[in-house]
Amino acid sequence: VIKMVMAMRNGVLPRTLHVDAPSRQVDWDAGAVALLTEARPWPAADRPRRAGVSSFGISGTNAHVILEESAEPEPERADPAGAPPVLALPVSARSPEALRGQARRLTELTDTAPADLGLALATTRATHPYRAVVLAGGADEAAAALDALARGADAPGLLVTGTATDGTLAYLFSGQGAQRPGMGRDWYDAFPVYAEHFDRAAALFDKHLERPLAEVVLGDDPETLERTDYTQAALFTTQVALYRLLESFGLRPDLLAGHSVGEFAAA
Repeated sequence: VIKMVMAMRNGVLPRTLHVDAPSRQVDWDAGAVALLTEARPWPAADRPRRAGVSSFGISGTNAHVILEESAEPEPERADPAGAPPVLALPVSARSPEALRGQARRLTELTDTAPADLGLALATTRATHPYRAVVLAGGADEAAAALDALARGADAPGLLVTGTATDGTLAYLFSGQGAQRPGMGRDWYDAFPVYAEHFDRAAALFDKHLERPLAEVVLGDDPETLERTDYTQAALFTTQVALYRLLESFGLRPDLLAGHSVGEFAAA
């Protein structure tokens, strides 16, 4: 089955293996069936490629499956909210020298989009004690930071390095006084998960407020935001949405704590 799937994918009919001479039990001249003694092209036509695969069990159980190639998927449309303004590229190794070597190898992946590279590094690579995180707004900044890491140099604002230590992860939710106009606006625009949970919480508060909470939090109206009814609703909603965003990244805190209205968000 795998062989035929690959044949369809590559458009090549592979030769029949381990056949010195055709079986005498088959009249090869009577039909249109022939052994493939050499690989040959299998070009696309106006219909899907199809193939039959048989399995003959030693106990007498026979099975046959017909495979048909799938249609080419439509290219995914770029989601403007899917690319955050800053991308994180985590790199780790067992020693400082290996960390620099890993960075050198990553600089060679010039055709890879930073977002795809960051996702692969975060989800498919093992983590080791010596670590670095590249924070870049695009391919040029990512390349500059990786080059600096490979040379053992600094790249202020683009590169954070350190060594992993034992410990736990804690979140602290702040209370009244931490609010500011437009807080969370970039997260709202860049991350659908954040927007979804912000809107869900804001809709509950909107029933008791004069103006929609999103209009006040994401806008530029500091006077209204300073009102306690809006301040506390804004902080709770922002903190819950941010927690769900971090949760979507795979982060799970060991401890939660809060001050004032932050205690409700932590709960």
